[in-house]
Amino acid sequence: MVQRIDVGARMSEVAIHNGTVYLAGQIAEVPGQDIEGQTRQVLTAIDTLLAKAGTDKTKILMAQIFITDLSDFAAMNRVWDAWVVPGHTPPRATVQAQLANPDWKIEVVVTAAL
Repeated sequence: MVQRIDVGARMSEVAIHNGTVYLAGQIAEVPGQDIEGQTRQVLTAIDTLLAKAGTDKTKILMAQIFITDLSDFAAMNRVWDAWVVPGHTPPRATVQAQLANPDWKIEVVVTAAL
C-alpha cells in the first residue's frame, strides 16, 4: 500500500511505501533570500514533512541537493552542517542545476526510513 501526504493535482509532497518515505523536491517558499536563507527554509520544510510522515532527519537515507550556483556551495554547507545530527549525516549528492523558477537557489529531494 502507498500512503500519500499533502496530495495535490500535480504531485504529492510525500509518498510512503514499505517503510520508506519519499519527499518531493523542496524549495524556498520565500525565494527572495540568499542561499543560506533559502536553505534554512528548505530544511525546515523537510523537517515538517518528515514529521508528518512519522520520521525525522536522523533517518534520512539519501539527500539530493540541486543548487543553481556552485559558488554558493560553502554557504549552503554551513546551514546544512548546523542542521544535520552528528552521527546521522546521510549520503548526499550536490549538483549545479537550472531550477524551474529563476528565483530559487536550491531544491532538495530526500528519501528516509520510517
